[in-house]
Amino acid sequence: MEENRAHSKTMMLIVDDVEMNRAILSAIFEDQYQILEAENGLQALELIRAHSDAIAAVLLDVVMPEMDGISLLRAMKEENLGQDLPVFLITADASEKNMYLGYELGVKDIIEKPFIPHFLKQRIDGVVELYKTKAELQDTIQHQAEIIEEKVGEVRDLSDSMIEALALAIEFRSGETGQHVQSIRALTAGALKAMRERGVPGCGFTDEQIEQISLAAILHDLGKIAVPDGILNKPGRLTKEEYEIMKGHALKGAELLEKLPNRDKNPIFSYAWDICRHHHERWDGSGYPDGLKGEENSLEAQIVAMADVYDALISPRCYKAPFSREEAARMMRDGECGMFNPELLPIFLEVSSRLTEERGAGREGE
Repeated sequence: MEENRAHSKTMMLIVDDVEMNRAILSAIFEDQYQILEAENGLQALELIRAHSDAIAAVLLDVVMPEMDGISLLRAMKEENLGQDLPVFLITADASEKNMYLGYELGVKDIIEKPFIPHFLKQRIDGVVELYKTKAELQDTIQHQAEIIEEKVGEVRDLSDSMIEALALAIEFRSGETGQHVQSIRALTAGALKAMRERGVPGCGFTDEQIEQISLAAILHDLGKIAVPDGILNKPGRLTKEEYEIMKGHALKGAELLEKLPNRDKNPIFSYAWDICRHHHERWDGSGYPDGLKGEENSLEAQIVAMADVYDALISPRCYKAPFSREEAARMMRDGECGMFNPELLPIFLEVSSRLTEERGAGREGE
């Protein structure tokens, strides 16, 4: 953390057009502070601009040539200078008007000349000490907030890493390299951002929400952990009974997430529950497990459904060779993989073609 602000306040500014007055005040405080002197408000304003972070207090006369004390206070207020800087009026003209203007402009105390040095020092030291304590407290609070933010970030990073590790473990179990979950994440984030930019209704997600949804998307096949290896990695067509078992992964993934404590308080797991359960629903209601139709399914689950199908089509599987990006797009447009939202699908295919092309180019350059 940067040097404590209270400890950096090493100067005191004395503003008075009478040299003797400045000398008296300087003698009182020179053992505590580096003394800055100004003969009028203009000189004082320049010093405050240059040293506001180091000045512990300003001792200010009212009646001075060129710029008086009240005018200096107004200039400081206009320039937003010295908001954490106590100013003391030390004046022979402690009229009701000057007192009213002084306090209105933020003066902390008004001391009338002539003064008793001991009492003046006590009054000024007391206020300065309060400012010092306030600054130290603010620094402590800021430091603690930084520590908390750092720890929250560490926990968030650990949580994200555990989610990624779990998703990768499921992919490895089904004989995949782990590229599928990374593709789903990139496709989901890219599609959500594109749809937000184009003003798609219901897609006004923040950047943080898009990050949460795309991370949750990699858990879409969490339920496959309960599918037997013989079905999960079968190279040929599944039987009707096997297909029903495979379909059960959507419900099983949601059930697993329901067992997490405080799931509803974590947006990632709330999104993941919806995505796990509904990424096989289709626009015409022909999907599973709930047969949701149209906008009954959430927008994020619809996008993950498209990402899942698209990446499965262009990737090699134990039961098929990969299709080209063009063929995969055609199959999805023609409804060969189920019906998708006709408003979202063109945007998704445009984004997915660009992202997969960039990813392929990146791998070739490695």
